[in-house]
Amino acid sequence: MLVKEMMRRPVTVVSAEATIGEAYQLLQDRGFRHLPVVDRGRLVGVLTDRDLRLATSSLCQNPHPAGDPVSAVMSSPPLTADPLDPVEDAARIMREHKIGCLPVVDGGELVGILTGMDLLDALMILTGVTKPSSRLEVALADRPGELARLTAFLAERHVNIHSILTYPSPEAVRTVLRVDSNQIRPLADELRRAEFEVLWPIQKPWQH
Repeated sequence: MLVKEMMRRPVTVVSAEATIGEAYQLLQDRGFRHLPVVDRGRLVGVLTDRDLRLATSSLCQNPHPAGDPVSAVMSSPPLTADPLDPVEDAARIMREHKIGCLPVVDGGELVGILTGMDLLDALMILTGVTKPSSRLEVALADRPGELARLTAFLAERHVNIHSILTYPSPEAVRTVLRVDSNQIRPLADELRRAEFEVLWPIQKPWQH
């Protein structure tokens, strides 16, 4: 999944010459938390509701009046993403820098914005929860052929896989699938009889 598939557009922006008060009103009216700041059409910064709260708070040593320009309180230079960046790379940048959005720039032109909510939407799509499905989690040995063995097992039973995500653990590769079966517990029992380690659905004590 690429950034261009999840970014929001068109982008609402604010001029670097706009006042803090004007930017605050725009955030309130639109229900936004982030505003890219432009100067003569060029992206020069990002303004967040947190920036405004901190800059105008009475607890601030030198609070800014509402008439000051947003350029005085924006974050600059802004971190950006490219439309063709993988969405997971954008998520890593946002997490590493503890920021809530990335303006998306293509050839110097601001074409979109990616926020934390967009990343949550991407996670839901990647995990398949947006379609009617059941969750299956299996611990696979970290060696070639194990995932193929699992998918072949499901294919033999005409179970369609909507999504597969894997992540490492100290003992195994944990594999989370969304499948189109509504008989997930009988399917899990079959997997266990085939010597797969099924982590979800959890086996009830009386099923041992």
